[in-house]
Amino acid sequence: MRGRGLGRRRGRSAAGRGDAGPSDESPELAAARHDQIIQQTDTDANLSRLSAVEAGYISDPFAAELAPSRASEPGSSRRMPIINRGEQRPNHLLHRCTYARTFAVDRLVDSFIGSSPEQKRQIISLGAGSDTRFFRIISHGQGIPNVLYHELDFPSNTAQKVAMIKKSTKLKGLFGEKGDYTETETEFHSSQYHLHAIDLRTLSPSDNSSPDAGNLSHIDPDLPTLILSECCLTYLKPDAADAVVKYFAHTALKPETPVGLVLYEPINPFDAFGKVMISNLAARGIVLQTVQKYNSLDTQIARLKSYGLEDGQGAVDADFLHEQWIDAPSREVLNGIEMLDEVEELKMLLKHYCVAWGWRNGKDASVWDEWQKTESQPLKP
Repeated sequence: MRGRGLGRRRGRSAAGRGDAGPSDESPELAAARHDQIIQQTDTDANLSRLSAVEAGYISDPFAAELAPSRASEPGSSRRMPIINRGEQRPNHLLHRCTYARTFAVDRLVDSFIGSSPEQKRQIISLGAGSDTRFFRIISHGQGIPNVLYHELDFPSNTAQKVAMIKKSTKLKGLFGEKGDYTETETEFHSSQYHLHAIDLRTLSPSDNSSPDAGNLSHIDPDLPTLILSECCLTYLKPDAADAVVKYFAHTALKPETPVGLVLYEPINPFDAFGKVMISNLAARGIVLQTVQKYNSLDTQIARLKSYGLEDGQGAVDADFLHEQWIDAPSREVLNGIEMLDEVEELKMLLKHYCVAWGWRNGKDASVWDEWQKTESQPLKP
């Protein structure tokens, strides 16, 4: 789920641990309750995105199709308070954050797909929730991309997405006639798109015999692959988050397969703003479990190397990408949509999120030619 719940967001996961709840609650019930809290963060992410779409910041014709029923009517999401990382903030600040996140991840994903359009590529989106990226990719109007797309999330989240796909003529129409796809209550599979119901915590980089691993049989171990985590892995304990990435990079895919990883995550938890952010989330029963360990651009770069993605890495905070990746004319367009007076507050908010990316060349270094040109933020000495 994008916020995100684990399986998956896009986050983006499972199992934050908070302190709320009855003291006599059994460990099993406590774990189930906290999983549900994390899974529901996808609703926050979806409402934020839908509000940004309705305000004119981003174009996404499918956001409303996957929105909660109470937000499906035009304009309704902009009338709702939007919660971002536990804090209610003015919508226009969150619209800018949503725009920056979308711009950055789109840039990295599109350059991965577009560097050699004739070569088939694979994307594995962790905790995908209500993410619309696949639908946006295949409806760009430039021919159907040669991509195999996987979304992974908790069964409760995938069940909602299957139901929404079946309900939406717009979404279902992208898959052609009934014979072009198969569905269950919690999964959906077509020639290009696979929605997998899975708890990512069951995957181990040293063991491919997990019962849930059998649900991933559609993953092609030979295709150049991009693993995408938008606020998904941050809800896992660091060891569990590391195990998920290593499972895909070293167990599900062959050692010679080119593989890259894109992370969108919170950072800087130790300053005053970060402490308030963490505290507000904890009050909702949500814990960002990796942010203490991977708390800066430097530690995110080291993290990517530890996964074996040693041929290239990059990282930027969202403020850097807002100022350096998004050109001045585009920022002027954003200024024309909604007046922004809280410039310093926006900068502070953006500095507490980052995009990090890394890759291994495998048998074809040219897969990452465009990523090689992507500007990374200079690290502090």
